[in-house]
Amino acid sequence: MRRSDLGEFEEVVLLAVAALSPNAYTVAIAEELERETGNMVTSGAVHAAMQRLEQKGYLKSVWGEATAERGGRRKRLYAVTGLGGRILEEARAVRNRLWDRILPAIRLEWN
Repeated sequence: MRRSDLGEFEEVVLLAVAALSPNAYTVAIAEELERETGNMVTSGAVHAAMQRLEQKGYLKSVWGEATAERGGRRKRLYAVTGLGGRILEEARAVRNRLWDRILPAIRLEWN
């Protein structure tokens, strides 16, 4: 398991999938990331990241039921795999260890 092959955008997409599951699909993920970051996020960028994450084994997907709101088309729903969850935990642990090494006095200087 190598966290080095997980980019920053892929990490936040993976986190958004986990947060939105079991209703994680491309448009909902893009909207969630826009709300959280305040930046424009395109569905195309999210879709490309999810394809990469699925190829790496961090996500799995299934087709949902057809809905009237989508003109009878189905949504592809995504979920984090066990490997994806372990990668997220590893990324969080690395960040926490680094944050823990920043002394409170240094944090105060940033204010």
